[in-house]
Amino acid sequence: MSAYLTVRITPADVGKRVSVRTLTGAGEQEARFTDTVGTLTAWQGGTLSVTRRDGRLVRLAESSLVAGKVVPQAPPRRRGLPAATVAELVQVGARTWPAAESERIGDWRARAAGGWTRRANSALPVGEGRPDLERLGAWYAARGLPLVLHVVEDGSASGGPLAAELDRLGWEAGGHTLTLAGELAPLADRPADPRVRLGRTLTADWLRRYRRAAAAPETARLVLGGGPSVWLATVPGGDGGREDAPAAEAAEAGAVPEAEAAEAGPAAIGRCVVDGRWAVFSAIEVDPAHRRRGLATAVMAELARAALAEGASAACLHVERENAPARALYERLGFHEHHRYHYRRAR
Repeated sequence: MSAYLTVRITPADVGKRVSVRTLTGAGEQEARFTDTVGTLTAWQGGTLSVTRRDGRLVRLAESSLVAGKVVPQAPPRRRGLPAATVAELVQVGARTWPAAESERIGDWRARAAGGWTRRANSALPVGEGRPDLERLGAWYAARGLPLVLHVVEDGSASGGPLAAELDRLGWEAGGHTLTLAGELAPLADRPADPRVRLGRTLTADWLRRYRRAAAAPETARLVLGGGPSVWLATVPGGDGGREDAPAAEAAEAGAVPEAEAAEAGPAAIGRCVVDGRWAVFSAIEVDPAHRRRGLATAVMAELARAALAEGASAACLHVERENAPARALYERLGFHEHHRYHYRRAR
């Protein structure tokens, strides 16, 4: 009984860093204590899920607990970056922004989605070999698309050396992008906002707010609705202002009448796809009339809570290098640069 009383954690501590001790084995000879430290990502059905700092998920039987407590966050690794290789995040990014069709060609994977977004219509490295430009080019030509390569800016064979070779061939570079990563729990710990609504289905209103979808709505629906576990967040147009803001203050802030706002579409949207330990955010957009009211943060926090409940522990997103406001926001939310990449296309 005294051992049970040393357990000072409950399901309410999900999302926090904990230290737990379990006792396994039957009988005195086989009994063994095991200590586990990490983020408590779930506690349900008599089982605790703890994600270690290295990303490994450990499941513990509640009945085996003999001690447990909440502990301070560990000093961050590389400014809070979860442990992950570039190759891991490249593949996670591909699965959470899926193409309509893909095919492995050598050590590269060709991906296509009718030309909608470079991310879904570029070839990705899946090994260390150089791209077979002739075969890849033919694959894309058969679909009426140009060959575009996703080039990671690192020292791997498919990174810096490849970029230098493409420079010599005269290939143009564009779409310079940063992959950011961070811990999920601190984002999920932010206060809940009742204005944010979560769902699993892409609606016409959600797509209307996502400006890039207008060019190819059906393809956009296919890509945005794909992935291992998709969550979509919406703040209705009439809910864009602070609930406690006086009407005069709201007017000064640029608020629009509720009926007009509803007709214009959601005040804010966001998307998050859970892929194992990763929660990958995308399509975070706020109506210009509702900016600077914390909606982007509220949307991401609500999505983070949903991802955390599924067992994710790390967060990731992609942002264009020149998008300084977005980069500043994500840094405030605990995201830091993991690596960079850009796209290459023959002139």
